[in-house]
Amino acid sequence: MIRSPLMTVMVDAVLKAAKGLRRDFGEIENLQVSRKGPGDFVSIADHKSEKILHEALLKARPDFGFVMEESGIIEGKDTANRWHIDPLDGTLNFLHGVPHFSISVALERDGAYFAGVVYDPIKDELFIAEKGKGAFLNNRRLRVSARKDLADCLVGTGISPSARARFPQFMAEMTTMMDKTASIRRLGSAALDLAYVASGRLDGFWETGLNSWDVAAGVVLVREAGGFVTDLQGQEYRVDSASLVAANTNIHKSLAQTVAAVGAR
Repeated sequence: MIRSPLMTVMVDAVLKAAKGLRRDFGEIENLQVSRKGPGDFVSIADHKSEKILHEALLKARPDFGFVMEESGIIEGKDTANRWHIDPLDGTLNFLHGVPHFSISVALERDGAYFAGVVYDPIKDELFIAEKGKGAFLNNRRLRVSARKDLADCLVGTGISPSARARFPQFMAEMTTMMDKTASIRRLGSAALDLAYVASGRLDGFWETGLNSWDVAAGVVLVREAGGFVTDLQGQEYRVDSASLVAANTNIHKSLAQTVAAVGAR
């Protein structure tokens, strides 16, 4: 288990924010909800969680910048380091009482994702990773799965309900992947999807149009668990990449090529 000062700061902030989410999850019928767009909701729980994370991380590292889902970009004096925060990944699940959502916090250092924490408050599963130090679930070292044939693999994906223009393309990808894999899962939290790839629960994951706060921590997790993360063209996944494919080393290439081929038709 990673015990670095950086990871201690990240874990402490996430666990503090999780207390409020667990409490609010039991009170979902009483939560005030505003609508940001078609199928895209934000609750008071989002804002409370983000406020707690921001304050805790700012206190611990006052010069670091922030990229946050609800509050946007806050520049820091230390331009080499900035936090990417999703205070509640899986908001729609949360609001419907589906116990599958997470808090995601990552540190970007010198333009690359360096450390990440994904926490599932309901299952009490803490996924952590720091560059060069491995990935862990609670106290257990993580490794991606070892499956070699895409036909045997369980693969995750996702799409924002607001990305209506992309629905036909997404359905074409789903049709192809259902034929090429054992099955597909759309679980509703990209951060947890990537954590599941890192832990071998999913063999791979792909999605287009994700934001940095959705995937930053998960990217570190997969890489530190021995997996590959690229865009659909096979280029190394970067902070500004438009698409993401994560998988074990055996199936990554075939997964990326299969999805990319659908888009080329």
